[in-house]
Amino acid sequence: MNFASVRIITDDVDRLVEFYEKVMGVSAERLAPVFAELVVPSCTLAIGHSQTAQLFGAGSVVAANNHTVIIEFRVDDVEAEYARLKLFVDDWVKEPTTMPWGNRSVLFRDPDGNLVNLFEPVTEEAIKRFSGRR
Repeated sequence: MNFASVRIITDDVDRLVEFYEKVMGVSAERLAPVFAELVVPSCTLAIGHSQTAQLFGAGSVVAANNHTVIIEFRVDDVEAEYARLKLFVDDWVKEPTTMPWGNRSVLFRDPDGNLVNLFEPVTEEAIKRFSGRR
């Protein structure tokens, strides 16, 4: 089994696509007006319009209503990413902080309120844990 993607359901695909293109530094593949994918070697972030929600079953997903999932990206330099993202991120949750498990993280919310964590392993144990992973 291979992990394929994480999909965010939104009422404004264009807004979220533009935001994540800036965060991830890649252009989205627009497969339909109501669906896009942002693909990097380690993952795919899919963004679908709330109009597609009925395809998954009535009431199965609700746009801009996530309070349990954190979208995480490992980066080379948290401080540099924080400085770069300050230009367009409006909702900062945590400035760069070293977490008890050895990652240096910066957390913010996307335009729909989804929590995003950019992290960099900084302790010897964390670096070892992530060695060999993409």
